[in-house]
Amino acid sequence: MCGIVAIVGNRDATDFMIEGLKRLEYRGYDSAGVTTLVDGKVCRRRAEGKLSNLVEVLANNPLEGTIGIGHTRWATHGAPTEGNAHPHVATGVAIVHNGIIENFMTLRDELRDAGKGFDTETDTEVIAQLVSFHLGQGKTPKEAAFAALGRLEGAYAVAMVFEGEDDLVIAARQGSPLAIGIGDGEHYIGSDAFSLAPITNKVIYIEDGDWAVLSRTSVEIYDMTGNEVERPVSTTSVSAALVDKGNHRHFMAKEIYEQPDVIGHTLGRYVDAAKALIALPDLPFNLADVPKITIVACGTASYAGIVAKYWFEQIARVPVEVDIASEFRYREAALPKGGLAIMISQSGETADTLAALRYCKAEGQHVLSIVNVAESTIARESDVIVPTYAGPEIGVASTKAFTCQLTVLALLAIATASARGRLKPDGEKRLVKLLQEVPRHMAEVLSSDEQLKRIAQDLSRAQDVLFLGRGIHYPIALEGALKLKEISYIHAEGYAAGELKHGPIALIDENMPVVVIAPCDAIFDKTVSNMHEVIARGGKVILVSDARGIRQAGADTSVSFEMPEIDSFIAPILYALPVQLIAYHTAVFKGTDVDQPRNLAKSVTVE
Repeated sequence: MCGIVAIVGNRDATDFMIEGLKRLEYRGYDSAGVTTLVDGKVCRRRAEGKLSNLVEVLANNPLEGTIGIGHTRWATHGAPTEGNAHPHVATGVAIVHNGIIENFMTLRDELRDAGKGFDTETDTEVIAQLVSFHLGQGKTPKEAAFAALGRLEGAYAVAMVFEGEDDLVIAARQGSPLAIGIGDGEHYIGSDAFSLAPITNKVIYIEDGDWAVLSRTSVEIYDMTGNEVERPVSTTSVSAALVDKGNHRHFMAKEIYEQPDVIGHTLGRYVDAAKALIALPDLPFNLADVPKITIVACGTASYAGIVAKYWFEQIARVPVEVDIASEFRYREAALPKGGLAIMISQSGETADTLAALRYCKAEGQHVLSIVNVAESTIARESDVIVPTYAGPEIGVASTKAFTCQLTVLALLAIATASARGRLKPDGEKRLVKLLQEVPRHMAEVLSSDEQLKRIAQDLSRAQDVLFLGRGIHYPIALEGALKLKEISYIHAEGYAAGELKHGPIALIDENMPVVVIAPCDAIFDKTVSNMHEVIARGGKVILVSDARGIRQAGADTSVSFEMPEIDSFIAPILYALPVQLIAYHTAVFKGTDVDQPRNLAKSVTVE
C-alpha cells in the first residue's frame, strides 16, 4: 500500500526513483509523483493513474537533480487525483507519506489558525504544513522534522527534502515499513528492500518511532525521544532482477502456473526427502506443550488459517481459534499462558496483523509467523518464522502465496501431531509423502485450463455467484468468492454448504451460478444434497469434484470440472487452483485490470 523511494547521491535521481517505483507497483496505487531539488528549489511532477503516465509527463517535462523523493499513492484521504498525488509541498519542504494520520483534522485546524492554507483533501499535506510551520519559526530542517513528528498520531512512513538543502533527506516510520539503503557516496530510502535491490544489498531496517537523517556520506538514526541509536546493517537476499510476466499475459497467470515449482521449493526447505520426515526450524517452545493455537491473518491468508484449523484439530487434536486481524485485538481476546499465536502475512508488513502480533506477545503467547518476506517487520518481531518460498508475488490477488501458506501450515499441523503423540513416524511419513505429490497433481490440474476458461466465459455474464463447500472446503469456497470479486468485480459470496437453507437459498434462481467445491470424501453425500437443493430451484451448478464425485452427483449439474483423485488431506491445496483459474479467466473476459484491480493494494500497511 503506497510506495516510497528517495535518494541523496550523485546519480540522476529521477531515473533511480522511477525504477524503484516500478518495483513497488505490486503494492497497489492510483497515482504517482516525484520531486527533486534543482538549484536548491523544489521541483515536482505528478500524474493520476499508472506509473507510465508519470513517465510520459517526465518525458515531456524532465526533472534534473541528484536528490529526490518519489511515491506511488493508494488513496486513503481524498480522491485519487493528480492534485492529491504525492509529493506534497509546503513552503521550504516536500514530503511523501505512506499511512494514515489519525489526528490530521485537529492539526489542520491548528495550522489554519496559524495562517497555513491547504490545497488538497489529504492527511499528508498536514505533515508538510506542520514541518513548514516549524521552519518558519526559525528551526533547522532537522529540528522542524523532529517537532512535527512528535505531533503525529497514527501510522506513517515519511521521507522529506528541504529547499536549499541538497545533501539532506529525512525519513521516519511508525507502523509502516521503511528501509535505508547503503551506497558508495549516496544513500537511499525504500518502502522495502525489493525497491532498492538493483543498487544495494546493504539495508538498515529502521524501527517504529525511529527517524533518520541521510546525507551522501552519513546516516544518523534517532529514536522518538531524539536520542541517537544504532541499527544493524543487514545484507538482504532479495533479488535485483525485476520480475517479468514471462510468456504469460498477466502476472497472476504466471504466478498460478508457478505453483507446482514454488510448493516444491517450500517442501524442499522443510522436508527430509530421503526420510519423508519434517525438518522445521528450531522452535523456542515445545509444540507438545501448546494448550491452544490462535491463528491471525487478513483476507486470503485468513482462509489459509481456517483450512489449518481443520488440520490442527483433526490430526493434532489441539484447539484452534482463527481470527481476522482487524477485529482480533479489539475484542481483547483471552489467551492461555504458553499458547501459540500463528501470524500469516504474505508481505510481513500487514498493519492489522502486526498489531495482533504485538497484542499476542503482550499476552504471553509464543509467536510463530508464516511470511513470504523474511526481512519484514512481522518476521523480525516474531519468536520464530517459517517462511514460504513463493518468490515475489506481483499480482494483487494472492495465488501462489496462498498455496505455499497452506503447505507450510500442513507441515506445522503434522509436526504438532507428531510432537503430541497423535501421529506415529509411519503416519507422519504418509502425510508428508502426500504433500510431496502436490506439485505433480497441480501440474495435472493446470493442464486442463482450457475447460476452466470455457466455464469462466459463461460466468463472466453473471451478476452474482455463490460458492459452496463443506468442512475443510468451506474456506476454499470463501477464497473462490473473494478471488472472483477481487479481480472481476462480480459480486460473489462463499458459504458453508449446510448453511444454504438458512438464508442464501432465497437468492437461487435461473440466473444464479453456484460453484460447488466437493471432492468425493466422507461428507460428499451431504454436499450433493445441498447441490440438488440448488438444482431444484433452477440454479446453475458448476461442480468441481473428482471422477467418482461427478459420477455420483448425476447428470443434473450444468457443468463439471474433473479434479485428480487425491487424499482428502491435500485436497484443499489442489482445489485452490480451479477457483483461482475461474476467477482469472472471468476477469480476462470482462476486461478488468487483473494484476492491479481497482481500489486494492498488495501490502496493506494501514488499519
